[in-house]
Amino acid sequence: MKAIGFYKGKSLEASDSFLDVELGMPQVLPNDVLVQIKAVSINPIDVKLRQTTPEQTTPKILGYDAVGIVTAVGSQVTNFVVNDRVYYAGSTKRNGSYAEFQAVDSRLIARAPRNLSDAQAAALPLTALTAYELLFEKFGLIPQANANQSQRLLIINGAGGVGSIMSQLANWSGLEVLATSSPENFYWLKEHGVTYPLDYHQELQPALDSYKINRVGFIAALYNVIPYLDQLKNLIEPFGHLGTIVGVNQDLPLTAFKDMSASFDWEYMFTKSDYNFNLSSQGKILEKIAHLAETELLVSTLTHEISTGINAHNIKQATQLVEQGHTRGKVVVSGSFNG
Repeated sequence: MKAIGFYKGKSLEASDSFLDVELGMPQVLPNDVLVQIKAVSINPIDVKLRQTTPEQTTPKILGYDAVGIVTAVGSQVTNFVVNDRVYYAGSTKRNGSYAEFQAVDSRLIARAPRNLSDAQAAALPLTALTAYELLFEKFGLIPQANANQSQRLLIINGAGGVGSIMSQLANWSGLEVLATSSPENFYWLKEHGVTYPLDYHQELQPALDSYKINRVGFIAALYNVIPYLDQLKNLIEPFGHLGTIVGVNQDLPLTAFKDMSASFDWEYMFTKSDYNFNLSSQGKILEKIAHLAETELLVSTLTHEISTGINAHNIKQATQLVEQGHTRGKVVVSGSFNG
């Protein structure tokens, strides 16, 4: 089968940063389904893993968002059948979705939203799982319509992939949402459930003061949290939650949050698949996301589609957009494997 891989993490300027390769068909384990890939989304984790991959003798296949058609099911799979159209984020422990066919644990997947194109659906899984887990599993908010009224959420980097889904989920569940972006993206924030847009160039406290808001109960830092800590310690409510999805390269000075009895939460959506922990919860979350999309309570955050086929050239082009700061929504590559 055709795939897009590489042997060592390199700059995209290198001619072999991505290569069209031929691989054997993946092994289908008892809990797996075999999916013929139709569209893939590019995420920052694809960039990070490519840049940090040491030289190896077999090609590394990335890709952690996909939509495709089930072509085979493992012996223990009972809830999916051949020809089901599914979507998922998969696992970093196995070959990814930059391949014609991918074997993926059936507990991690769900049927794709029927009203969305392949590209629109491929933009959702990783960001939706990340946003949902942080809001409803780590922050302890209630995942029901209008269940969290009179609560406030501040999102740092609200126009990015995760932020654009998180604001919609938060708004659906009743939270009042504040989010940072550049002013040119304020319209995007408002279209995706944000009540109070904040200019990320400016200090946060004066901006909240202008909206007559003193503190917020929940803060999601979807960007390096360290430059924001001095501001956030004065914005969080007693017993509030501060969470982030971005790793840091130094110790986090969290002592200033002690007297507020605030909690700090890490969110990494691959923890479940990396450690075989509660895998079926991700399939159930994606079922919920599909329902919200089909009932038009949540929209895809696709903003850029390369539809001329899944090949090394197009994967490189899409990855460049992500690396260069394509900060609004998601980038997807779709079509046949034609490398």
